[in-house]
Amino acid sequence: MPDFHQIPRPSDRRIALHVQPAAERALRQGHPWLYDQAIRKQSHDGVSGDLAVIFDRKGRFLAIGLYDPDSPIRVRVLQHGAPSPINVEWFEARLRAAAVRRAPLPAQGTTGYRLVHGENDGLPGLVIDRYAETLVLKLYTAAWLPHLRDVIPGLQRVQPFDRLVLRVSRRLAPLIEPYGLTDGQTLIGSAPSGSVHFEENGLRFAADVAAGHKTGFFFDHRDNRAHVRSLSSGRSALDVFAYSGGFSVYAAAGGAVSVLSVDASAPALEAAVANFALNRDRAPVRAARHTVRVGDAFEQLQQLSAEGQRFDLIIVDPPSFAKRAVEVRGALALYARLTRLALSVLSADGVLVMSSCSSRVSPDAFFGAVLSAAAEAGRPLRELRRTGHALDHPIGFPEGEYLKCLFATAPR
Repeated sequence: MPDFHQIPRPSDRRIALHVQPAAERALRQGHPWLYDQAIRKQSHDGVSGDLAVIFDRKGRFLAIGLYDPDSPIRVRVLQHGAPSPINVEWFEARLRAAAVRRAPLPAQGTTGYRLVHGENDGLPGLVIDRYAETLVLKLYTAAWLPHLRDVIPGLQRVQPFDRLVLRVSRRLAPLIEPYGLTDGQTLIGSAPSGSVHFEENGLRFAADVAAGHKTGFFFDHRDNRAHVRSLSSGRSALDVFAYSGGFSVYAAAGGAVSVLSVDASAPALEAAVANFALNRDRAPVRAARHTVRVGDAFEQLQQLSAEGQRFDLIIVDPPSFAKRAVEVRGALALYARLTRLALSVLSADGVLVMSSCSSRVSPDAFFGAVLSAAAEAGRPLRELRRTGHALDHPIGFPEGEYLKCLFATAPR
């Protein structure tokens, strides 16, 4: 166990909170967040990680959770409906339930997946990703820091590991420094000398768990990558916003004759090349011609169109365009623009894969924007399937639903 003695334990004195009627209703329905503006009465001030007990207007127990005075999400709810001690046993039970949900994955040739999906697994603000024998624990609130001494022993029993790496959100980085902690720090085991390796559906990948985006890889598209693999035989593929080449490798493994990976980050594309090399023992990957282009996705799509290039399979997996409600309209315009640009380089019998990872953008709004843009471009789409979250990314509350993906053809 790392030494967390410098992090004060939560106060034994619970913070009592009384909330607005709308918050009462949301909490009764199991919502995991209590916002600061929903609090109408508070017994006393607390520090990050203290336990807050929430009562209804009649003084009855509603929930208990982690208090965070530095966040508009003032309480991340751990337990709804009935009181319970929050201790080592409680955390282990939640971790074990999450692990049971993912139990089928290793048998499918997958040793890289999300072990704990935060709020959606009853542990709000805490994400744990598994990369074979390495676990990456990512925090989105400092309220978890005093409880890690209780969380980690349970994690060791539920999912034994050789290495545990700490990652934190950008906002948290300065808050953990006083405790001698840093983003990317190895808490248990030896620090990785480079990328760590794992498998997904039998394919091999490497990820920079200490400094890569998020925790190093995007596991949420595992099922969508597998479907791309099933559609790739004999096709030329274009992977836009390729990052480290997840979709690109799957396309090659599925028999694509060529794969072009496009991303604004040169290091990300270097990782994509490395991931191809990890799978060169597979004849289809070895046979595929893989090239990369560094640059802005919009500009690269325009350039490819100007060059007269065409592709039989195009995957467009952009980052979140809408982190706030006021950004939704702009995000929908960007999805529409990407659709038009992708269709300008899609062959007559090609397959288009478009995705969104913003919870602010509803499925109806996203699919509607893509379908409308295609129709206006004179290439109306024929839908093959719509997909959402994989098994290891369950949806536990409305804001937890973020991933949308459309597979379609656009006959001329």
